[in-house]
Amino acid sequence: MLAEIKGLNEECGVFGVWGHPDAAHLTYYGLHSLQHRGQEGAGIVVTDGETLKISKGLGLVTEVFGMGELKNLTGKGAIGHVRYSTAGGGGFENVQPLLFNSQTGSLALAHNGNLTNAIALRRQLECQGSIFQTTSDTEVLAHLIRRSGFYTIEEQVKNALSMVKGAYAYLIMTENKLMAALDPNGFRPLSIGRLDGAYVLASETCAFDVIGADYVRDVLPGELIIIDDTGLRSERFTMNVNRTICSMEYIYFARPDSNVDNINVHSARKRLGKQMALEAPVEADVVTGVPDSSISAAIGFAEASGIPYELGLIKNRYVGRTFIQPSQELRERGVKMKLSPVRGVVEGKRVVMVDDSIVRGTTSRRIVKMLREAGAKEVHVRISSPPIISPCFYGIDTSSTEELIAASMSIEEIRKEIGADSLAFLSQEGLLKAIGRSTEEENCGQCLACFTGKYPTEIYPNEVNRAKNKAQQKDSKTPAM
Repeated sequence: MLAEIKGLNEECGVFGVWGHPDAAHLTYYGLHSLQHRGQEGAGIVVTDGETLKISKGLGLVTEVFGMGELKNLTGKGAIGHVRYSTAGGGGFENVQPLLFNSQTGSLALAHNGNLTNAIALRRQLECQGSIFQTTSDTEVLAHLIRRSGFYTIEEQVKNALSMVKGAYAYLIMTENKLMAALDPNGFRPLSIGRLDGAYVLASETCAFDVIGADYVRDVLPGELIIIDDTGLRSERFTMNVNRTICSMEYIYFARPDSNVDNINVHSARKRLGKQMALEAPVEADVVTGVPDSSISAAIGFAEASGIPYELGLIKNRYVGRTFIQPSQELRERGVKMKLSPVRGVVEGKRVVMVDDSIVRGTTSRRIVKMLREAGAKEVHVRISSPPIISPCFYGIDTSSTEELIAASMSIEEIRKEIGADSLAFLSQEGLLKAIGRSTEEENCGQCLACFTGKYPTEIYPNEVNRAKNKAQQKDSKTPAM
């Protein structure tokens, strides 16, 4: 995916195991399969029933655990995390899982999502004497758990979850227990699997396939899963639920071989492409997709239109993390390092370039320019999602309206800006139809906030201010993409 250079990034991926003697190694492979959800840091915490041990670091999973670190992580239970920072920033101290030790026992936390009331809760906790070790909003939950005053850890967790707002898929582990919780809207995917009598939890079902686990079911919105040596049980921390899965999971973030809410991601993306071909047909000679997340949609567009699909753009898979901490020169050359047009495919041809989204527009402009330089006679851009007009506060790194080209330009203005011969976006109705949701009901099961500006939860002023501050800091360090 082009997340690093498009400016569209998902926050994290989580993975957990309980009841397996090789929990740490299974978690390693699980995290490796979730690497697309975060490349800034990775960590694993294990329990042997008496103590929690942690190993974490900055970088990819293979880099963090490439020097034998797993040998010291022995135990029957483990949780792991891959991180892309959206709230709290980067840095080693914010790499998860977070581990807290106290006289009453240890607690490890891994979080995928973003809390919309984190700043207000943090200020409240600090006034009550809490001392924070990180700038991550994940730490807020740990302090709420410890201050809840309930006797059992389950009641402490449920009480704390009732106070946090926003998007979250949590894994919480003590010496003798593993818990999982999903926010009342179910913004982020979280699934349960089984392997040789052990339970596994993962942000995406593709992680189950990698380790040979069987999918059981998804964690439900407002549900708290509790796993220990006696088995798995389910409790509710709220009955006030309204499922609104992030639409970008289907459009962009999840791996094609994952199932989200029992819908295969690759199949959904193909349907997005087919719907796009129906809504915005064009006369052309070849269809190509921007690797990797747009290939499925491009195949669907080609099938529906009858225009041949070709690999007109090739992704360089050996750039690594160049764009995570790049130099100024490499940022400017970013797209050319990541992508190369295939001259033999596009030269003299009318090309349909299918992409999943346009954020700032600069990357699209550079790709269109590359295709023209490779000899494309025409370049028609088709986007398999509606225009992104509003920032996301639920864990996607589009946190400022100023970053979004569609918030201030019409489709025709965007077309001229990126230099395409034509440009079309998928309709909201077409998006829902392709995913498999009702277009008639008000609660369609999907979060469409980035396309509509209508948020399914309350957005707090402090969160908006934090987003603006982060955008200003980003703009001062990097050129717009």
